Amino acid sequence: MGTTQSGIHGGRLSPSDYERNFSDLHPRLDDHEALVAADRCYFCHDAPCMTACPTTIDIPMFIRQISTGNPIGSAKTIFDQNILGGMCARVCPTETLCEEACVRNTAEHRPVEIGRLQRYATDVAIAGNHQFYARAERTGKAVAVVGAGPAGLACAHRLAVMGHDVVILEAREKSGGLNEYGIATYKAVDDFAQREVDYVLSVGGIEVKHGVKLGRDFTLADLTANFDAVFLGMGLAGVNGLGVEGEHLPGVVDAVDFIARLRQAKDKAEVPVGRRVVVIGGGMTAIDAAVQAKLLGAEEVTICYRRGKEHMNASPFEQDLAASKGVMIRHWLQPKRVIARDGHVAGIEVEYTELVDGRLAGTGETGVLAADQIFKAIGQTFEASGLGALSITGGRIAVDAEGRTSVPGIWAGGDCVKAGEDLTVTSVAQGRDAAESIHRALAAAVQPAAAVA
Repeated sequence: MGTTQSGIHGGRLSPSDYERNFSDLHPRLDDHEALVAADRCYFCHDAPCMTACPTTIDIPMFIRQISTGNPIGSAKTIFDQNILGGMCARVCPTETLCEEACVRNTAEHRPVEIGRLQRYATDVAIAGNHQFYARAERTGKAVAVVGAGPAGLACAHRLAVMGHDVVILEAREKSGGLNEYGIATYKAVDDFAQREVDYVLSVGGIEVKHGVKLGRDFTLADLTANFDAVFLGMGLAGVNGLGVEGEHLPGVVDAVDFIARLRQAKDKAEVPVGRRVVVIGGGMTAIDAAVQAKLLGAEEVTICYRRGKEHMNASPFEQDLAASKGVMIRHWLQPKRVIARDGHVAGIEVEYTELVDGRLAGTGETGVLAADQIFKAIGQTFEASGLGALSITGGRIAVDAEGRTSVPGIWAGGDCVKAGEDLTVTSVAQGRDAAESIHRALAAAVQPAAAVA
């Protein structure tokens, strides 16, 4: 069973329970379902769904292509703007992006299922290994990409297609970033993250080196000396602390580490979980950790969030999903101290909160929640080591609209910069757009000088 301490162990369920609990959250539409779903689209001329998409995919076009029996053409339309469209179809909060903007909501209060249609088309293309892109003639230019997450992969793919040689330097043992390590298991089953990575890399011209980290194994100076341009696409490696007594007791776990362990586990029964679990936080990570703790067999799972329901970063859909799985979400509670018994977590003391003149304040009233395991999900931080003279703003790398940093020849995008929402689709857009900027800069560098009259 792999018992780690009192109350926390694996093997709580039968193999069939694990298989059922971690099956695909939204199975792929079949051909008929896709045609029916596509038929609901109005194919708006000035489609608000396109404006709501950070990668500005031509949504009416790709849905029209599905409706005419052309899912491969549909996938090409998607990949032209978002080469990671397969994973984005699974993890994007479409209910607050394209589907929220869908005009079908006005009349029917039910949008076109854009996310599931996008998955349908991209799955057909990836399953058939339809490669839409051929590399341009090699330019002789080499670009280093730090980080094999969504931003880095999108940047590398676009640069490779343009004919540049790309080397991706990734600290972890696998590529994919949060798509591989940070997404709830039931959102991306069948090792899809790695299949998508393989699809992206199959264009050619991209070398990936794993297990190498900026600041430890190489420096920015090394990269600028050996490459014509550099793109930084690192994720958020640090985790915010609770800042309360008992935070470091056995049984207090970073939610991101729990999610990553579950994602990488060959057998879900090997992942230990408590009987009573409390999750501190109000974002997607908190929801993912809480739901998966419940699916692993935890009897009671409670999310504690210091503000109200309307303030949670997790979408209403995700909040409802958690409730449907038996997770209790309690608002206006903040952690005060972790309670120990025999050196292990036994509970958490919380304080009720309220807004006073628009600012969060404790009321002084406290309560105790019994728990043998506590997950911290109150945000991640950027570890700005090895960045030399790069300007940092708000704890992230400062960039302009094209992703250029304060140092010439270095671009950045994804979670390491503070621009837009921390979403996979936003990172893809930033990596893609930085690649275009890098290409323009490299092309300008090799243009012959203008003739002098």
